Amino acid sequence: MSGIFAATAAAVTKVCRPGSLIAAAIGLLTAFSAAEAKAPRAGVFDYYVLALSWSPTYCGDRGGQDKQQCGSGRRFAFVVHGLWPQHEQGWPESCAANETWVPDEQIEAMLPVMPSKKLIIHEWKKHGTCSGLSMDGYFDLSRDLLAKVRVPARYAAPTQDVLTTPDQLVTDFVKTNSGLSANMLFVDCGRKRGRARLKELRVCFSRDGDFTRCGGNETQSCSADTLVLPPVR
Repeated sequence: MSGIFAATAAAVTKVCRPGSLIAAAIGLLTAFSAAEAKAPRAGVFDYYVLALSWSPTYCGDRGGQDKQQCGSGRRFAFVVHGLWPQHEQGWPESCAANETWVPDEQIEAMLPVMPSKKLIIHEWKKHGTCSGLSMDGYFDLSRDLLAKVRVPARYAAPTQDVLTTPDQLVTDFVKTNSGLSANMLFVDCGRKRGRARLKELRVCFSRDGDFTRCGGNETQSCSADTLVLPPVR
């Protein structure tokens, strides 16, 4: 940043009259300070979202090209898309971090619940770095929070399409999980109306790991009349 400032200040010197040079320099410093203030900072957020993808929808959209998640015998239902630190409005991402390389042993530990090496690495770099946790702590928390979510029996491993509604899906999870309420869940079906496939269920957690209400980022929930969960294959 000092190099950028020096170069910019030199350019300003050429075009500004001496009396305005100080004002221009102050303006530059103010602009740089504002940019730094807006930069995401690790550990500064309000709550977590545990995003759970419905794997059969993803595999159908990708045509089964993702062999790691969708290959023969990969019978996944809900899988972890990510654990996302959230502000009440907006979210931090890609925070500065000392840990950038995700080791193979960490990837192996996550594959049973997040069956994509590429996704595991991506989620750490984009979201995990903003958690304020170490890499081990972030992935441990992801698995711990997943273990707190009980999946209703009808969604555990269906062998044929499950037809429901967004409201009924939420109701089923609320009935199955003590302490969970409807305002702690978000259903993503791509904002489609009529008949739509479930893409994702998002569960909101406090920083202490308890179910909590979702913020302003989870307000446009699925409005489909019929929600389809394709079968596990």
